[in-house]
Amino acid sequence: MAENERLRKKAELLNQENQQLLSELKHRLSQAGPSNNNNNNNNNGGGKNNSIPDLNLTNCSSSKNASSKSKKK
Repeated sequence: MAENERLRKKAELLNQENQQLLSELKHRLSQAGPSNNNNNNNNNGGGKNNSIPDLNLTNCSSSKNASSKSKKK
């Protein structure tokens, strides 16, 4: 029972710390403004670009070659 009480108190302290960190993060994000938020969202994941590519901007010549190959059959 003493172990449970000790763990419960530790969990409560960790929860309070998490809540403080969360409110600090929200405060920083609200001060950063919308332009900085967009940049941060696109740069998550170790430099990977998480934006969705526009498929209408792809090279049309590769699709023409693929369709001409299928027509030759």
